[in-house]
Amino acid sequence: MKTSLGWDGEAVIAVDQRALPGEYRLLRLVTVDELIGAIQSLAIRGAPALGLAGALGVALSALRRTATGNGVTEAVTADASRIAQARPTAVNLEWGVRRALGRLGDGPDAVLAEALAMIEEDTATNRAAALRAADLVLSLTERRPLRILTHCNTGRLATAAGGTALGAILELAERDCVAEVLVDETRPLLQGSRLTAWELGEAGVPYRICVDSAAAAAMARGLVDCVLVGADRIAANGDVANKIGTYGLAVAAAHHGIPFLVVAPESTWDRTLPEGSAILIEERDPAEVTHCAGTALAPVGAAVYNPAFDVTPASLITATVSEERTVSRPRTRDSGT
Repeated sequence: MKTSLGWDGEAVIAVDQRALPGEYRLLRLVTVDELIGAIQSLAIRGAPALGLAGALGVALSALRRTATGNGVTEAVTADASRIAQARPTAVNLEWGVRRALGRLGDGPDAVLAEALAMIEEDTATNRAAALRAADLVLSLTERRPLRILTHCNTGRLATAAGGTALGAILELAERDCVAEVLVDETRPLLQGSRLTAWELGEAGVPYRICVDSAAAAAMARGLVDCVLVGADRIAANGDVANKIGTYGLAVAAAHHGIPFLVVAPESTWDRTLPEGSAILIEERDPAEVTHCAGTALAPVGAAVYNPAFDVTPASLITATVSEERTVSRPRTRDSGT
């Protein structure tokens, strides 16, 4: 597949991100329940990809409900609500569902056409944001080639194609401006060491997996010239919800005077929320922390704090880059302001 998500004429096709890097496996999702299960189990993940999955899910519902008879609008609307609530933090999921549902009055084919158009748009959106972010990185840094640190996965697996923050890194690599990428492992589900490392390896970009707790030390040792991350929801004031661990990276980057850039599409902005404290943070199954590949790593009954995301204040972010604009916030070393 050229994209992480697609449509085969009857079902949603998605790369199963749970299986990587050991196996490249495609899922064929024929029901709304299967799609929701894929989202909740992280077979499909990444804010832009969730938006596209939401739209495809509404199209799947519209096509199947229309084939079964009466009450189509009510049934599809109910399915759309369930899809939108599958994961609470990434605003793109609700955005994709809402956009596709808006075409329901024109019939199921129009809903599907909207979802497929969104996939094409996302590819172009990622490319525009990546180019803008790559140019900004080069304007903010002096050393060549660059040592870049990234967190979680923001490549083609998390989008339709290309990627956001990882898309910018790949663009910089194309310009021969990357010495290496430090890839945070991104515990507890290891989206960095499993997915980002796999994408960089496919692209032939030098990388090293970085223990999450070693990222600040890497900055202190001068191993990082810039930090590039994505986002799952951005509040009106610029506060950013992203994969757990992002906030700590931003604090460390501010202390060491290292540019900290967020790359995300306009669809990730939620201007209904005044600030990041209003963002609902998903907490996930304790077993993700207490077990690995089915093997217990902690005492039976151990209590767990397992938030999937954290919120980085806008004051710690050097710039947020989308396909349309760059929002910069100059800061001084150690101040975070």
